[in-house]
Amino acid sequence: MSEQQKLSPVEKIKTDSQGLRGTLEQSLANDLTGAINDADIQVIKFHGMYLQDDRDRRDERAAKKLERLYSFMIRLRLPGGNLTPAQWQAVHHIAGEHSTGVIKITTRQTLQLHGLLKAAVKPTIQAFDAAALDSIATCGDINRNVAASSHPAASPLHAQVHGFADTISQALMPKTRAYYEIWLDEEQLIDKKEDDPLYQHRYLPRKFKIGIAIPPNNDVDVFTNDIGLIAIIENNQLIGYNIAIGGGLSQTHGNADTYPRLASVIGFTEGEEKTLKAIYEILTIQRDYGNRTDRKLARLKYTVDKMGLPWWKEEIERRTGFALEPARPYHFSSRKDLFGWQASHDGLWHYTALVEHGRVTDDENAATKTCLYEIATTGKAQFRFTSNQNVMLYGIHESDKPLIDEVLHRHGLKQFTEQSSELRKHSMACVAFNTCPLALAEAQRYLPSLISKLEPLVVKYGLEKDETIVRMTGCPNGCGRSVAAEIGFIGTAYGRYNIQLGGDRNGQRLNVLYKKDVDEAGILQTLEELFAAHAQHRLPAETLGDFALRYMIHPATTIV
Repeated sequence: MSEQQKLSPVEKIKTDSQGLRGTLEQSLANDLTGAINDADIQVIKFHGMYLQDDRDRRDERAAKKLERLYSFMIRLRLPGGNLTPAQWQAVHHIAGEHSTGVIKITTRQTLQLHGLLKAAVKPTIQAFDAAALDSIATCGDINRNVAASSHPAASPLHAQVHGFADTISQALMPKTRAYYEIWLDEEQLIDKKEDDPLYQHRYLPRKFKIGIAIPPNNDVDVFTNDIGLIAIIENNQLIGYNIAIGGGLSQTHGNADTYPRLASVIGFTEGEEKTLKAIYEILTIQRDYGNRTDRKLARLKYTVDKMGLPWWKEEIERRTGFALEPARPYHFSSRKDLFGWQASHDGLWHYTALVEHGRVTDDENAATKTCLYEIATTGKAQFRFTSNQNVMLYGIHESDKPLIDEVLHRHGLKQFTEQSSELRKHSMACVAFNTCPLALAEAQRYLPSLISKLEPLVVKYGLEKDETIVRMTGCPNGCGRSVAAEIGFIGTAYGRYNIQLGGDRNGQRLNVLYKKDVDEAGILQTLEELFAAHAQHRLPAETLGDFALRYMIHPATTIV
């Protein structure tokens, strides 16, 4: 059998797509369906969109012999998660005009809009373009949004790191002009062939993610990325980055060949030029050696484990033309957002607000969407989204702080942020139902109510001040990073979850399966047992994740 015959169907779609153009224009012009051609479902991902449907209405529409209620999710490219006040106002209006109205902050510091009907996609992209925003390469088999540590208090060199995140994003952009031709009416190339030395005509075997952390806070979950960069700062100078490769959390229920993996540190590169060269060549290696037969085994982590770290180090050095230096020392002590008011080295102020599971809307908790829009209209604060799905208002002058504080208080966002439990503040959930086609169970629509049932239990056992990390995903694909939590829930069927325990507080150890296929009653019973044991048998300063691993996962080592 030839290599071409062994390729997965998606590989042929990519190579035949004429530079990611496919038949999108014909699909968009077909007003007999809200969907697009099957091949274009893959192609449109590279333009930052997924075709979805409202799963809550499938049965109703099927009974009426109607097509599924198809719509699109669109995701912006925001390296480091930054927006100007004017851009936030634009997103606010675009969401209200074209989507469900809810603005979703993702776990990779960007924004998604859901529920765009096919006729609204092009006007939405054009409106984004008018605000100097785009959705290029935020989905698909390509480098996606580059994440970077959120808070300026992390280091005086924070802005430099964010600048590098943007440099990486630009360097790894596809060269095709398809996005501009299809959505922005740029004149088409005659032969529709562009030279792309990085992606060629094949693109990558699977999606690719990069994150940059500034120790000691690992708020970006740097080791869950295909490439994790750890900023090394010495004598107040950013001297380079430790490079980790092979992170990724997705797996498939019942498929033992799939597994989550944290990235492995392979060395240090000095300065941005060498680091960028190493990043570029890691992508070319994955392009050339990644699995293009089985998409479930196509992420970089599998290529790393197949070829081995010594081979990877040698191949990176061969392609870059320089040696990787030994990794420099670093230390992570937290993995969290700094909520409330904080000042940074430049004397400016920053307020990080809790946005539960990233859903920017007006609800019983707070009028978050109205609040953020009003703040944007003042022009007194910049916007940044965190890898924990929250929003930071930054760059605020001392004289403007009372104004911003009053708006936050008037709309209830300050109270919700500062009065919420630690358990709620450090929880995370993926979108799941009703739009994600992979979801087996609820996540963002269910976890808030589960947290409400867990809060009395942590109070009962005196654990309410613990910053325990709880995460939930509706399937094992890993979008909510549940396997990198102290307590993780992974959907197995509607209303049922695997309970995972034993992840560490700093994101350097994955959790493990503790109980399979548990309903809510089982979850509450299991966690009450965990909380009771933790309160009674914990060691001094022992986190819940460390305790669970020691006492419940590996009881032979338990100290009672």
